[in-house]
Amino acid sequence: MAQISAALVKQLRDKTGAGMMDCKKALTETDGELEAAVDWLRKSGLAQAARKAGRTAAEGLIGMATAPGKAAMVEINAETDFVARNADFQAVVREVARIALDCEGDLAVSRDSLDQTMVERERGVLAEQARAEGKPENIIEKMIEGRLRKFFEEVVLLEQTWVIDGETRVKSVLESLAGTLDTSVAVSDFVRYQLGEGIERESKDFAAEVAAQLGS
Repeated sequence: MAQISAALVKQLRDKTGAGMMDCKKALTETDGELEAAVDWLRKSGLAQAARKAGRTAAEGLIGMATAPGKAAMVEINAETDFVARNADFQAVVREVARIALDCEGDLAVSRDSLDQTMVERERGVLAEQARAEGKPENIIEKMIEGRLRKFFEEVVLLEQTWVIDGETRVKSVLESLAGTLDTSVAVSDFVRYQLGEGIERESKDFAAEVAAQLGS
């Protein structure tokens, strides 16, 4: 049995947002393997529930680091723009961007270009979630395929919905364009980065918030 240190528990908590005791249990169940513990929390529904908690963080910074033949961009969010102007925060963003130069991305243009190891890992998590819901084995595979389609819509560009009409898949748009132009059309790569993307900003009454903090 691996030694479960406080530092390892904190690392898992920072990675998933789950409670300290849940993180310790996950690491105990997985013999101290961090990524396996992440999957254990997901299968138990604990990491997903934890991600819904907390306050909105739609401010922050985008950091970029380059090296010969490659580059990396990262987004680090904070609750206020005051934090983003802090020198320590800016240093963290620079360091994370530097580290990200050695990380592999989870996004892909097509299903075929997606890391199959990641797909199989997702398949395993989805299977355990279905079993935890008490579903019979004969329908679990159908459930997995349905949920994998949702997964592909999140991480594969061609499977995502075209922003113009909110209905058509990107791959269908390309097929239609190819027919119109009478030539093949393909996406070889893509980049889109926007600070605070996908985060719903809260509308606040500043005066009321100050009054609440002052206890008046």
